[in-house]
Amino acid sequence: MIRRLAIIGVGLIGGSLARALREAGEVGEIIGCGRSRENLEKAVELGVIDFCTHDIGEAVEGADMVFLAIPLGAMKEAFAAMQGHLAPGTVITDGGSCKGSVVADARAVFGEMPAMLVPGHPIAGTERNGVEASFAALYRNRRVILTPMEETDPQAVARVRRMWEACGAEVSEMSVEHHDEVLAATSHLPHMLAFGLVDMLARMKENDEIFRYAAGGFRDFTRIASSNPVMWRDICVANGPALSKMLGAFAEEMNELAQTIAEGDGEHLLEVFSSAKAARDRFVDGLDDDSAA
Repeated sequence: MIRRLAIIGVGLIGGSLARALREAGEVGEIIGCGRSRENLEKAVELGVIDFCTHDIGEAVEGADMVFLAIPLGAMKEAFAAMQGHLAPGTVITDGGSCKGSVVADARAVFGEMPAMLVPGHPIAGTERNGVEASFAALYRNRRVILTPMEETDPQAVARVRRMWEACGAEVSEMSVEHHDEVLAATSHLPHMLAFGLVDMLARMKENDEIFRYAAGGFRDFTRIASSNPVMWRDICVANGPALSKMLGAFAEEMNELAQTIAEGDGEHLLEVFSSAKAARDRFVDGLDDDSAA
């Protein structure tokens, strides 16, 4: 059981972790930290956290588990703010969608990879933000990826694994590099397609008419374009190399598809569509949709 949990960033991700652990009876006291006074007060009012503060150093003092649920661009500053305030044996983990930048920020601040830092990523979320969007079942039957380094204490990894399993999640481990490559393809690229499509259509002169007649398929596909812009800016910057590679590969696929359509090659179109349908039915169909980062 976690005696005292400090959550830095009490929104959908951090708030849902707090709710899930409370429901499971796996946490004692929860301290929430963030910049928005209104959001923190709402979190206390809803019973998601017990106390709140704007000071990261104050939040982590006495905590035996610290969870960072903040934009990737804020990680380095957060690590610096907790220096000198962590108790011996305090485990630190996070929910960032890119692990390479988290590891790099930790090394830059602490001078080495802290043994008690376990980089992690819950593959769950919605397009909604704030503590009021949080709910206890968010991680139930979802995947959580941990990316421990050689320096990471195995006991710290075990404690973080237990935390997520208490929330009902399925926990796996992989290298930082592999994680960032996989997420660039399966999460980051789809979000870029949604953002790019909506932005392109919004800049067209007749955009009002286009959006007025948008059908269910358009709304479903572009729903994730309502996700937090700051978070996704940081993800793009942090995972630039892997994401750029995937975008380039997709651009080539779209150019080939455009050429096939221009040539009226129905046979090749049927091959592409049939192959895509078979792949999705095999690997994705039956899974709940989400807009996780």
